[in-house]
Amino acid sequence: MALVDIPGSKSITARALFLAAAADGVTTLVRPLRSDDTEGFAEGLVRLGYRVGRTPDAWQVDGRPQGPAVQEADVYCRDGATTARFLPTLAAAGHGTYRFDASAQMRRRPLLPLTRALRDLGVDLRHEEAEGHHPLTVRAAGVEGGKVTLDAGQSSQYLTALLLLGPLTREGLRIEVTDLVSAPYVEITIAMMRAFGAEVTREGDTFVVPPTGYRATTYAVEPDASTASYFFAAAAVTGGEVTVPGLGEGALQGDLGFVDVLRRMGARVSVRPDGTTVQGTGELRGLTVNMRDISDTMPTLAAIAPFASGPVRIEDVANTRVKECDRLEACAENLRRLGVEVATGPDWIEIRPGAGAPAGGAEITSYGDHRIVMSFAVTGLRVPGISFDDPGCVRKTFPDFHEVFGGLGRVLGT
Repeated sequence: MALVDIPGSKSITARALFLAAAADGVTTLVRPLRSDDTEGFAEGLVRLGYRVGRTPDAWQVDGRPQGPAVQEADVYCRDGATTARFLPTLAAAGHGTYRFDASAQMRRRPLLPLTRALRDLGVDLRHEEAEGHHPLTVRAAGVEGGKVTLDAGQSSQYLTALLLLGPLTREGLRIEVTDLVSAPYVEITIAMMRAFGAEVTREGDTFVVPPTGYRATTYAVEPDASTASYFFAAAAVTGGEVTVPGLGEGALQGDLGFVDVLRRMGARVSVRPDGTTVQGTGELRGLTVNMRDISDTMPTLAAIAPFASGPVRIEDVANTRVKECDRLEACAENLRRLGVEVATGPDWIEIRPGAGAPAGGAEITSYGDHRIVMSFAVTGLRVPGISFDDPGCVRKTFPDFHEVFGGLGRVLGT
């Protein structure tokens, strides 16, 4: 059995940094994720005038309920979607002029539903080049609040950004959502807001957030469930056993639901208060699964689908086309490169295993996407000769991934 220590959740770390910056007092974050995305978020806070103290196992943030400490700032968001979407929203609650830019990859990713909602709330926000994309400038004068309508069909991060903003407004927010993808991530947001002293209620498709502000706290970051999916999948495809401590019953992250997909395919799964264990049985059945709520784990399933006994069809994942890359097509193209039959549609992918194992010796095209690399590393446990054109892009969420995953492979005997 392999015991794997997974780094802290990226999603939780990003939300915790926003909440800590907005809270009244000094917040300590215990075991936050240290990666390119979260370091970029912390650096963005520093550019906005917040004090962020960092040690290996804890970060301390001096909160400023009134907003950024500087009147002007130029913030580079790197590749981080949470950084690029949350920080302009946080800055809008302050007073000053703040410019945000991002990498070429992040510039391509959509932002318009969020910026439209912010403008509807009276925020002076201007896209400098392509409408709905970075770079952008926020001329902040606080946010009054009120009613707003939001389309969160591309990303739940749009709704999360507005929910996080709500307690900082003068009147509170009523957010009517016309579509919502990845709903469990919104539940993470609401649970964390409550931990920082705020409250959210839901009336059908409307979320109500009163102007309570936030209070500082000490907050422990749980292991990243999306990252854990690669290690759980490794157990399923090798017949080994992997346990991730600290990620079990009561976990905030919906992506832990990936283990239920593995259970349906034939793996043995145990979810306990202190952790989760997956044991491979030598059997992987085909299935059809809706992954709308856990779409970040779609590439993980696609990468192990060639070893199933029948077709694997993943549905309702259109939003994966607007992530770091078009993940549906990236998975399809790389699987075809391995000799696997694949079909795709607007919001689905179907992998059809052949009589034998996929061919080896292929270079996986990463498209700069950490999840493509980490997913196909699992394929590499069964297929010799897999390499990557950009293995280092895992620094976005897990800088030590290759070392840790390589060690797991040795334990599992691959």
